[in-house]
Amino acid sequence: QVQLVESGGGLVQAGGSLRLSCVASGSIFSINAIGWYRQAPGKQRDLVAEITSGGTNYADSVKGRFTVSRDNAYNAVYLQMNSLKPEDTAVYYCYADKVRRRYWGQGTQVTVSS
Repeated sequence: QVQLVESGGGLVQAGGSLRLSCVASGSIFSINAIGWYRQAPGKQRDLVAEITSGGTNYADSVKGRFTVSRDNAYNAVYLQMNSLKPEDTAVYYCYADKVRRRYWGQGTQVTVSS
């Protein structure tokens, strides 16, 4: 089992920045991918950014604005979000893949006002 706890969401004006954090606990050995999805009201949950054994991946809509990073010493993954836009408003979920199972955090709300 892997437990994921996100933090760092909030309300920010367009053009501002936020940094999301996700701390993993439990059986974290052999996590082979970790990252972030988001889900806006009435929409599906989409990939934002991730770190896998093959490298990092970003959604086209966030390239150049968001940066995902991992700190193995603290079992954490971060999402630095700059130049935020109202369309970035969503619940952001941290995920981790271990063996053949995907674990999810509870989500953190990000709201960008225009």
